[in-house]
Amino acid sequence: MSSGRLAGRYALLRPLGAGGMGKVWLARDEMLDREVAVKELTLAEGMSPKERSDSVMRAVREAQATARLRHPGIVALHDVVVEQDRPWLVMELLRGRTLGDTVREFGPMPADHAARVGADVLEALIAAHALGMQHRDVKPGNVFLTESGRVVLTDFGIARQEGQATLTEQGLMIGSPGFIAPERLAGEPGGPASDVWSLGATLYVALTGAPAYEGSAAHRVRATLTEPVPVAPGPLGPLLAAMMAHQPAARPDARVIVSALRQVAAGGQAPQLPVNQDVTAPTRVRRRGRPAIWIAAATALVLGAGGATAFLLLRDRPGAAPAAFTVPMDVCKLISQEEVGVLLRTQSPPKAQASSDGEGPKCGWTVANTGVGLQVQKDSDTVDPWSMTPATAGALFKGQQRWWTRTGTVDWTWDEIGAKTSQRATRTPVREIAGVGEEAFGFELKGPTGRMHTAQVYYRLANLVVTVQFTTLADKPTDEEIKQRALRAAQTSERALRNAG
Repeated sequence: MSSGRLAGRYALLRPLGAGGMGKVWLARDEMLDREVAVKELTLAEGMSPKERSDSVMRAVREAQATARLRHPGIVALHDVVVEQDRPWLVMELLRGRTLGDTVREFGPMPADHAARVGADVLEALIAAHALGMQHRDVKPGNVFLTESGRVVLTDFGIARQEGQATLTEQGLMIGSPGFIAPERLAGEPGGPASDVWSLGATLYVALTGAPAYEGSAAHRVRATLTEPVPVAPGPLGPLLAAMMAHQPAARPDARVIVSALRQVAAGGQAPQLPVNQDVTAPTRVRRRGRPAIWIAAATALVLGAGGATAFLLLRDRPGAAPAAFTVPMDVCKLISQEEVGVLLRTQSPPKAQASSDGEGPKCGWTVANTGVGLQVQKDSDTVDPWSMTPATAGALFKGQQRWWTRTGTVDWTWDEIGAKTSQRATRTPVREIAGVGEEAFGFELKGPTGRMHTAQVYYRLANLVVTVQFTTLADKPTDEEIKQRALRAAQTSERALRNAG
């Protein structure tokens, strides 16, 4: 960038705001002759060149995913530029003020006005969730009320993009205390219902002028996890309490909530929703040998006036998987050489053989007559596995499961272990497997003589679909041993993924 111009096209006019997340500029797109907002994302100090490169790559990939969102309730991302070793996000310029600023200046909103704001935001979230994306930082400062009356959700995914590789490795959680759903505070990745909880907390501020949980950052987190859900006055009170139920399964479906909000916005009463006891009384937070409260208030880092807050958390469990794997990795490192030696019963483990095809990167380890294979898969519409979302990975996993369930026989070869000519194999029944990834299934292949030679396991972890197989032409391993070696290889690779995340 030179003389205040980005990518030779965006003239930076003046700063609109700044914080630890970076700086937002008023800029002019000289090619299209329009004003835009440019967000300059700063990277954490002390990052190694590789960490910086990984963070930039992550930001670019997630910006590309965010750009797929086309909805009037989501701020439009026009472009992403990498200059000065950092990403710059070019977005539509909004004129107006945030929900938080509006409430501070004018006080609590009437119920019908707050309901309309909530319905608009939730419809935007539903559109994002349909693409497998979560906002993860819904709060009054990220809901923008434009001068034209449009309600827009801003900073979509930005808090997750900026410095994610470093933050998550250090155990930092992105979000704003008092607006982070209980399950995310408890160490879970969360899901669409987590955004519903955050919207409920946001609308509580709109209705009352104050957050549902006040006090220090540590107190707000503690209260979210342990105190009853407060009920706001007026027709929206019970609905917001239901949205903020401590257990995600107790929260109403997002489309049911939209319908109820629209009724109140039109001057009616919110319909009666089924009440779960959890709505007003939290259940005990699940523990795994650690205190429920991990927060250290002194380590809270404010990343910007409109940005997120990062907290230092002790992970709920070692190797907990992140919400998504977005940085490419060497799939041959998912099974160590030592483990390969155990699987192949050899004291001289073979070197990994990396390759790739239209289904994703793969790796094989082979000796005479026996081999272990692993592939991280992608669908035909995605450039690589790391660009998959949990939703697209789930669809790919189910598609593979349906295909193998319908397919009774296959032709296969594996030159490296000695199967150089195509052989006909019969599949055993497809069965679900517990304890590997978030969902898994497996099956075996038998040759013409009825002897089993291959066991295969498919599993999904976050946004990745992994298939692992163990094959042997030798007579010694029993069928059960073949199945157990494939399962062990799958479990080993899953642990490596969790630790890498």
